[in-house]
Amino acid sequence: MKKLVSVLLVLCFMFSMCACGKESVQETETTASEEMRETSDNSAPDFRFYDADGNSYSLSDFKGKPVVLNFWASWCGPCQGEMPYFQSMYEEYGDSIEFLMVNLTDGETETQDSASGFIANSGYTFPVYYDSDRQGAYAYGIYSIPDTYFISSDGSIYGYKIGALDEETLKSYLQAMS
Repeated sequence: MKKLVSVLLVLCFMFSMCACGKESVQETETTASEEMRETSDNSAPDFRFYDADGNSYSLSDFKGKPVVLNFWASWCGPCQGEMPYFQSMYEEYGDSIEFLMVNLTDGETETQDSASGFIANSGYTFPVYYDSDRQGAYAYGIYSIPDTYFISSDGSIYGYKIGALDEETLKSYLQAMS
């Protein structure tokens, strides 16, 4: 009985994450300049995440270079919709900006295999990491996906976007940060 309740809670949570993400896209549709926030005291929360080989990284490992931090899942339609834009921008800005595409890997609804399979089948080449112990989700209070944070080279949050990004908005953030 406890297992059934746990599974139902996880499914409800995952459904609400995707549903909230879709609503957030409509509710937060503004221009990039309205969303950008330049603050020097707004440090990005540090957390641990993993690559496909199980190597551990922390956000602080990337300090010194601007970072695009995107939380996503392979089952999320809005996440899938923005992935081509991230690929395009990674190809254009990947030398000057770090792209941290962090998959919310819970081991049940989303596994490393399902996420990496989606990436491989889609032909994406940007770096993919896994939040398998949910440190990133907790540190950033992720309640809907996709969620993207733009982090300055000094480790402060420059701006963020709840919901799917279009190519123009993503590019405007990247141009401002580079």
